[in-house]
This record gives sequence, structure tokens and C-alpha cells, in this order.
Amino acid sequence: MRLSGSYASLLDRNLQSAYGARLLCVDAPSDLLIRLRDRFQEIGYTIDGVRERLGDTAASALAREELVPALRATRDGDSLGTLIRLWWLGVPVSTAAADLPLQELLRSGLLIKVGDTVQANVHIQPWETGGYVVSDRKVRPGDPALRRDHVVGAGGASANLAQLVSRKPVERALDLGTGCGVQVLHLADRASEITATDVNARALHLARLSWGLSGVAGVETRKGSMFEPVDGERYDLIVSNPPFVISPAGRLTYRETGYRGDEFCRDLVRLAPAHLAAGGTCHLLANWLHVRGEDWRDRVGGWLSGTGCDGWVVQRDVQDPAEYVELWLRDAAEQGTPVYRDRYDEWMEWFEEQEVEGVGFGWITLDDSGSLDPVVRIEQLTHQVELPVGAYVDRVLDAITTAHRLSDDELRDAALTLAEGVIEERVGPPGADDPSVIRLRQTRGLRRTTDVGTVEAALAGVVDGELKTGPLLAAIGELTGKPGLADTESVRRLVAEGFFAIGR
Repeated sequence: MRLSGSYASLLDRNLQSAYGARLLCVDAPSDLLIRLRDRFQEIGYTIDGVRERLGDTAASALAREELVPALRATRDGDSLGTLIRLWWLGVPVSTAAADLPLQELLRSGLLIKVGDTVQANVHIQPWETGGYVVSDRKVRPGDPALRRDHVVGAGGASANLAQLVSRKPVERALDLGTGCGVQVLHLADRASEITATDVNARALHLARLSWGLSGVAGVETRKGSMFEPVDGERYDLIVSNPPFVISPAGRLTYRETGYRGDEFCRDLVRLAPAHLAAGGTCHLLANWLHVRGEDWRDRVGGWLSGTGCDGWVVQRDVQDPAEYVELWLRDAAEQGTPVYRDRYDEWMEWFEEQEVEGVGFGWITLDDSGSLDPVVRIEQLTHQVELPVGAYVDRVLDAITTAHRLSDDELRDAALTLAEGVIEERVGPPGADDPSVIRLRQTRGLRRTTDVGTVEAALAGVVDGELKTGPLLAAIGELTGKPGLADTESVRRLVAEGFFAIGR
């Protein structure tokens, strides 16, 4: 929050004392949460309601941590604008404008009194599930420094994980490192039992408020690090948006662990299979180092080696060390503070000592298929993909493993189909007899592209789910004057990447 003048100074002093003293005292009874949720719904404090009220310009500015357009869009003092200012923007509103059970909210600690105004002690944001996420107020430049046990709200990483997770129903699910509890909101309609863990007691407390405000009941919470709280137990689905930030010191619990380099994510991957039930799946986000003289694929692939699970690793982004440091210093609103330059320098020095050339961000999926021949695919997909990935992630995993496990004879005997949404592109000089490039492109799913030869292109044009691959390749060879494929590796690759599917 940025205000100017003597009022801002007075407010900062009040907040540093009141905010710090009362954060641990937030404890709203369930009936108050139900009434608050009903009031939110009545006024339209929902994802769609907020988007419509703010408009594109204010929403884009908020993504850049600029409040002025959103404040302008909510300045009329109506009920919805007041709720947005109070719970989302975190600025004081007059007691007269806050049409809420103020005394109960003050007693619960959800609100604090600042002169003749009230201000939210927590951040409450509508979420895409129709529920609400409760977290600490978002820190902005000029705010007091973050507490070590700060509970961050739902954001881009939370949404990325939710988009990745398989949609199939499960009996038991584990949200490892639940934070503000947002992943549970996504799991509630597909898991019969949910356990949520976190090393931060405050996170578990605010997560319970998120679930109560969202109408989600029956979640079991346990405090502890990594898999310690669920020792000896197994789950059909494990999800985790862990504290993956790689830094020289673990200062903030929500994002850092104090582990050396990327070893926390490595250990998480290696330990997860012991907690998967037969046929279970684990989805998690991770950071990994790009170290001089080492292929990142070998590094992350080594994490999955020996787990006994099929695996799929996707690198979605890579940042150079300076970009990475700047991102996470901004995350804690430390730009412009006295500590900024020293922390920047310390972080960069540490990266240089470790010979780090970049930091990768992506998804890791483990699947306990029970196979004695586990398959691991590691790839980079930095382009936009169709969302949610969870709607088709099971098909992606099946394609990867099926392509690997079919023998050459089985693949020749298989009937293939062209996957939905695959198109062909040909590139070459105008008037040329043959294109210089033939490319298959997926317009659905992961939207991969791949260059193919004339035989594979011809095969893509005739597969129908009935005719077997071997005879088709032989016929294409005769028609083109080429012997066909000496082996099935290129066809196998197209199956693994989802261009071809095994037919009926």
C-alpha cells in the first residue's frame, strides 16, 4: 500500500503495531464465515464480479502492482467497490461504507480499526472455483518487512499447479505444503479424503479460514516438513506447490527452505513414490539449476532415476541469475529498501560460486503405474498450451509410456489414428515440386510441432484406426519409391508426442 502525507505515516505506525500483534489472533467462527460468504455472493464479490467492475486496464495494472486504476474504479463507495478496496486492495474504508458485521469481524481479527475506518487484517480474494482464499495482505513497496511466517496468497504458481493436476476422481489426496489452502479448493470435488500439510502453523490456520469461507469441510491438517506428517501413509494423488525458490538462505518460509541449491525439490521427487498408492499420481512445481557444463535434463532426470515411477518433466521457463534474483526480491517488495543491493549482491555471489547459468521452472509428474520398466520423458515447452492440462494429462502420460513399451512388431501391428487437431504445414519456394519442410502441428493439447519426412506425412494422411501400420508403411514405400522406414523409431516418437494415437 502506498499513501502520501502525514496520514500515511500515521497509518504505517498503526499497522506495524496492530498488524503485527493481531495476525495470530485471526479466528473467525464458522457461522460468521458462512454469513460473510453469503454477503460476498449477494454483493457480487466473485471472480466475474471483480473482473467486470475493475475492467481490463485496472486488472492489468494490478498485475504490475499498480493500485491507482483499481482505486479509481472503486471510488464511488458502493458495496462491491468497498469490498474490493477492503479485502483485495487492502486499503482502509469508512465504517459507514462497510456494510458488514463489523463488530464480529473486529473481534475475530479479520478487520482492524484505524481511526474512523476499518482495514482488513487479511487478504480475501475470490477464486476460480467459486470459493475464497484467505492469506496475509499482499506486501507492496513501502510496507513493513515480511514476517518469516508470512502466508502468501494464491497467484500464478497456484493457478499453474491447479491447471496441471489430473481431473480423475480419487479416494485419498494429499496437498503437501498447502499454504493458503488453494489447491484443496480444486481437489474438493474429486477427492473423498484430503490431507493438507504445512511447516507453517499460521498457513494451516489461514487455510482453514479459506476452506470455511468456501464451504469445504472435512480436510485433515497436519503440521510438519516434507513428508514427515504423513509418514507411512499412501495417497492416490499428491499435489505440491512447494517452497521451491533457490536462494543462499531460507528467510521466508512460504518460498524457501534453507536446503542447498535445488536439493529440496530433488528430495521431494525422490521421496514422493513411497507415499503413492498403486496407480497413484504426484504433480508438483519445481525450480532446478542450470549449472555450467551440465545438461539440465540430466540433472532433473537423475532426480527421477530409481523412483520406480513413470515421469514427465516439462521446463516452462528459464531465467538468467540476475532475472531470478530480481523476481524474488520484488516478490518480497525489497526493491528500493536499504537491504536491496546487499541481498542482490549476496545472491549473485552465491550463484557464481555454484557456477549457475540459469534457473529453470516447470512441472514434474510421477505416476506409479507398477511397471518394471518405468519411462521418463523430459522436454521443454515454453509456448502456450491448452488449459487445463489436467483435462488431458492422463492421455499424455499414456502416450509416453505406450510408445516406449510397444515392441517394433506390436507397433507395426497396431492401427493408428491421427490425434484430434493435428494439421500439416508445408514450406517451400513457390512452384517447387517438393516442400523443403513438412511440419505437423497440434492445434489442441500441448500444441507441439515437429518436422517430418514424406513417409511420416503420408502416413498421417491415411491412418484411420483400422488399417495396420506395417502394411501402410509398405504401401507408402511402393507409392513413393522409397523402402519405407527401416525401423519404427520415427512412428514411435510421433505416438509418444501425441500426434498419433493407437486406434481401435
